[in-house]
This record gives sequence, C-alpha cells and structure tokens, in this order.
Amino acid sequence: MELTIDKINKIEYPEVVNVWEASVRATHYFLKEEDIEYFKPLILNTYLDAVELRGIRNSENKIAGFLGVAEQNLEMLFIHPDYRGKKIGKTLLDYAITKLNVIKVDVNEQNEQAVGFYKHCGFEVIGHSELDATGKPYPILHMELKDRPLLKVKLNS
Repeated sequence: MELTIDKINKIEYPEVVNVWEASVRATHYFLKEEDIEYFKPLILNTYLDAVELRGIRNSENKIAGFLGVAEQNLEMLFIHPDYRGKKIGKTLLDYAITKLNVIKVDVNEQNEQAVGFYKHCGFEVIGHSELDATGKPYPILHMELKDRPLLKVKLNS
C-alpha cells in the first residue's frame, strides 16, 4: 500500500472532518450523538486551523488518517476505520514525534484502545482531568513521552 504524509490544504477540511467522524463513530462509543454533532463544526471551523495539520494519503490521494500538533502536543490523531490495523497510527505518531517534536498527548480515558496505543508507544500518564477541554464530562488522561523512542514501522501491504 502506497501512502504519503503531507500538509492538508484548507479546501480538504470537509474530507478531514469526514475521516474524523468515521473514526470517532468506530472508536468513541462513549460519545453521545449530540456530542458528535457539537464537535463537527468546531473541528471544521476552529480546531483544524489551530494545529499544524498533516495527513496520510492512499494511492488515490484520499486522506486515510490525519494528525494535528500544537506546542509539542498531539492534539488529534484519527484514522479512517477502513485503515485501522495497518500501522497508519504508528506511522503518523512516529512522524509527529520525529518531525514535529511531539512529546505530549491528551486522551479520552474511556478510549481504552487509544490509551493502550500511546502507552505501547512510550507515553506515560502524568495527569488526569475529570472534564474535557470544552467542559464536557469525558475524563482526559494527560500523557507524556518519556524516553522518546523511535517508532519506525513498516506499513502492512
């Protein structure tokens, strides 16, 4: 599978939001429908502009996953469900660490797969918040990369 990581253009934001929504629906079982609808316009109109945004693309140049970074913090990492389990998350995280100097991430505590993924990749929990950044009752784990290991991986074919 041929994949490339590059900058995402503002005109691609609707495609990014579609990837976000598909990913959230596949992994964030704890979110209510009204929360997903609440976050969609925030992501489209506010959050994407607030981060350094990179996408990983398939051979048809469609976004398979994306990440957003601000101040060495991984603010977002979402993979389209069709591409889960193909090392795309690790590839994007490796890029974020090595190219964008990421050392921190905040994760929904209820998203156990993501928490396990970041722990497996060398992040440790350094704090906890009962509410998310918007004040909603979704506990957040604050994690930090301790030893900055290189996470070089090969993509599955």
